[in-house]
Amino acid sequence: MASERFDVVILGGGNAGIGVTGPVRRAGLSVAMIEPRELRGTCPNRGCTPKKILVAAGQALHDIDRASVHHIAVGEPRLNWAALIDREKAMIRDIPSNLARAMARREVEVIRGKGVFVAPDTIGVGDRLLQAKHIVVATGSKVRPLAISGAEHMITSDELLSERKLPSSVIFIGGGVISLEFGHVFARAGAAVSVLEALPQLLPAMDSDAVAQLRAESDRIGIKVTTDVKVERIEQAGRLFRVVFTHKGIERVLEADRVVNGAGRIANVEALDLAKGRVEQVDGRILLDRYLRSVSNPQVHVCGDAAPVSPQLSPLATYEGEIVGRNIVDGPLHTPDYAGVATSVYTVPSLAAVGLTENAARQTGSAIDVHVNDMRDWFSSQSYAETVAWSKIIVDRATDLILGAHFVGHAGQELINVFGLAIKFGITAAQLRNNVYAYPTFSADIKHMLGHA
Repeated sequence: MASERFDVVILGGGNAGIGVTGPVRRAGLSVAMIEPRELRGTCPNRGCTPKKILVAAGQALHDIDRASVHHIAVGEPRLNWAALIDREKAMIRDIPSNLARAMARREVEVIRGKGVFVAPDTIGVGDRLLQAKHIVVATGSKVRPLAISGAEHMITSDELLSERKLPSSVIFIGGGVISLEFGHVFARAGAAVSVLEALPQLLPAMDSDAVAQLRAESDRIGIKVTTDVKVERIEQAGRLFRVVFTHKGIERVLEADRVVNGAGRIANVEALDLAKGRVEQVDGRILLDRYLRSVSNPQVHVCGDAAPVSPQLSPLATYEGEIVGRNIVDGPLHTPDYAGVATSVYTVPSLAAVGLTENAARQTGSAIDVHVNDMRDWFSSQSYAETVAWSKIIVDRATDLILGAHFVGHAGQELINVFGLAIKFGITAAQLRNNVYAYPTFSADIKHMLGHA
């Protein structure tokens, strides 16, 4: 079989792969993109975008619940779950076709199928062989498999975003982002929600005090969280599913309509036959140099969720894709800078973070100032009847630079970007404190969060 020749072959049509196409097409390089599913990948089609539509409904239910504080009398809200799912699907329906047209305008050949390495410079897809000067692995992530007896009874977030009937009860296995975000929506919609986490803390990568604030709010709305558990098995129990787990040496049982794998996601590289591509990996993690290239085969580049060097965030996938594209055009000159990259957990209210946790900051050995604020009694919080409003800002005492910021509530998912900019561009705590902000806004509270000069 004769090989077709391209300058660049991209495995994956998500945000990372699409990010690559801009620089390389502007340079006139020929590009083939291989994608077995919808263009744009998980986030817009099966992740953050459709999920945020459900979160918005959860936020509306929260606001209705607080209406009496504003002296507004309302009746019991009734959520039409099927119509909400239909709205979600309608809003994302045209994303893949819009991207297909965009790739056509860029003259990127999109090939439907699953690509695999057949040689260090060649990808096989169906009955075609594509030989390339540069190969990009941008295959995204997949649900982390759990070695639990009866794991086949679990569903994933994909099914949660498609089921038009609201389950009366849900058990999430794993206390990560997916479980908490969906858990808050389902709990506010009236479902009984339980979360089982193997580690002592939910969201283990996040600041422990921030997580404690979120857990307290989760408790308040009725989510039952149990940490430090070992799930033994999942089994059918009539129309329900039974989860048997051990907690503090005692075997316990929960039953629910649905059991959801909420253990997070891992790089989707297992089926690529990396060995034939001479791409070295360890435990499913491709070994990369600082330019996002395979250390063992530098003509292979990796970006997005498939890259083990960065958080699995949609904006980072696009950012890394563009860096890979520029390195293909310019040579290995560009490296990613992850300083100031903020993230949010879209519970209601949200948890937002950037930079170091307090524990990580203390481990650096630098002297730090930690400004912790319970802002529920602040005028801005009382105006909106916030149920939780909390912040922690970590400052290097010697340089006055922001090392980390953490919010629960108080529009933290927006304010966190201010602190991200401060970290990235070296804006000091004094400069943030002395800035004049529009008032009355949540941003105007930044100077108070940082204490007095």
